[in-house]
Amino acid sequence: MAAFNAIKNGLALALVCFLLSGCGFHLKKASSLPDDLTTLTLSGDDERSALFAMLDKELTLSKVELLSAPKKNVAQLYLFKDSLSRQTLSLFKNGQVAEYELAYSVHYLVKRPGQQAIEKSFELYRNYQDDPDNALAKAKEFDLLLNEIRKQASRRIVRELAQL
Repeated sequence: MAAFNAIKNGLALALVCFLLSGCGFHLKKASSLPDDLTTLTLSGDDERSALFAMLDKELTLSKVELLSAPKKNVAQLYLFKDSLSRQTLSLFKNGQVAEYELAYSVHYLVKRPGQQAIEKSFELYRNYQDDPDNALAKAKEFDLLLNEIRKQASRRIVRELAQL
């Protein structure tokens, strides 16, 4: 009986593999940047910001050579100051804020040699529940959430560069 179950499971696995390969399914590969964006100059309004540092790291992981000074035939990526705004979503019975919606705005400019500059912007949204009784824990949670939003924003910028 155990041999029969092993054969049945093996056939089921083979059938799933056959169906997946037959339908054209492929694992998503990492996006590669266009040739003229593999070397670029990264600058911005606030070069000490957390988003700037994460974008620098993400571009390095994407095998982009970052130059410290602008050159004539090298693309430039300029990161404008990012902003975070919050809006009240709900209140406790006593009138204190229970939940916020965070909106993280990013705006950047790409200048390629011999082409017009391209300005892009986007917003990322998150809901954040506040608890005045656990202020210290909620402050740490807010920092982690903001760090995750910045990481997602830097990855999105690199993905958008790959689509130019």
